[in-house]
Amino acid sequence: MKTSSKSGLKIAPKSRLQLNKKKSLKTPKSGSAKDAFSGLSKELLVQMHDLMVKSRVLEERLIKIYRAGESYFWIGGPGEEAWGVPIGLLAKVGQGLDHDFFHLHYRCTPTLIALGMPMVDSIRLMMNRATDPSTGGRNFSNHYCFPKWNLASVTSPIEVQYSIACGTAHAQKRAGKKTISIVTGGDAGTAEGDFASCLIWASRKGNELPLLITVQNNKWGISTCFDGQHGETEIADRARAFNIKSRVINGNDPVESYLALKEDMEYIRKTGKPAFIEAQVSRLYGHSSASGANAVSNEIDCVKEFEKKLINHGYISKDKAQAVWDKYEEEGLRAVEIARSEPLPTAESVWDHIYAHNENADWRKF
Repeated sequence: MKTSSKSGLKIAPKSRLQLNKKKSLKTPKSGSAKDAFSGLSKELLVQMHDLMVKSRVLEERLIKIYRAGESYFWIGGPGEEAWGVPIGLLAKVGQGLDHDFFHLHYRCTPTLIALGMPMVDSIRLMMNRATDPSTGGRNFSNHYCFPKWNLASVTSPIEVQYSIACGTAHAQKRAGKKTISIVTGGDAGTAEGDFASCLIWASRKGNELPLLITVQNNKWGISTCFDGQHGETEIADRARAFNIKSRVINGNDPVESYLALKEDMEYIRKTGKPAFIEAQVSRLYGHSSASGANAVSNEIDCVKEFEKKLINHGYISKDKAQAVWDKYEEEGLRAVEIARSEPLPTAESVWDHIYAHNENADWRKF
């Protein structure tokens, strides 16, 4: 087993079952930086790199926490930073119908980092601390819930968020707001009925919903490869059947992701109709700790590829790039020390974090 120089995590050998080979970000040998980054500003590109690194360092810290025996389970989103960070940067963030709603799945850490979540709050959830603001320390890692950002609870049942998202989108439509609901999920979960229901309810003629429907296709459903499991050529084909504006993008490219998300969010706000994006992404540490959480060596690493491209075009130096990694490694270590000193949930707190405003949930006291 090899060891990653940045993370210290073991890297699994290339598996004969790993069929998911994706193209890396190509750095043109000629042409301007403006062309290479489709006109996005240097400030935005450097900000995206910073947030992508922060998310990756956090996820690798969560894996280390699991391996040290300080947590029971890990599941997360290493490999989806180039996709998840732009979502958080582009959304209209706040609480209530005047802001966008999020219905995310458990690989959404990059989006939460872009929204402003401190590392320590993710680590508190991972270590099941009572101080965890999402669940009071009573749920799996990356099962976030932040009402202040209209972030609905991340659920363990697969893909139920797709049908739930129609509810907030309908409320936004009824209130006449130019806000949208955003739903994310994995490719294997599209086999669930909730996904089909979402396509139906979002696209009824004259009653279309302001809903951004997305699928992060990493070509795996736990240990089952995408090939042979789908009749359609692209998952986006299923949305096209409902006359939903649809596209497939390289989710390993933060520039392509940012531009596609920006265009489709503006389309939804203007028309009130849904849009669909299938983002091709990598799965860098397997499904979860249930499969070992070892790094996979033959997947494209969007963070390293983007960093390399920024360095090649002079947007950031190698030293400054390394300083970003070091900064967040230090922050992650400090956050672990903070969480270690905090209490575990009490037996009485089992009834907390059930209803929206923490109303009494103890059935014996109704």
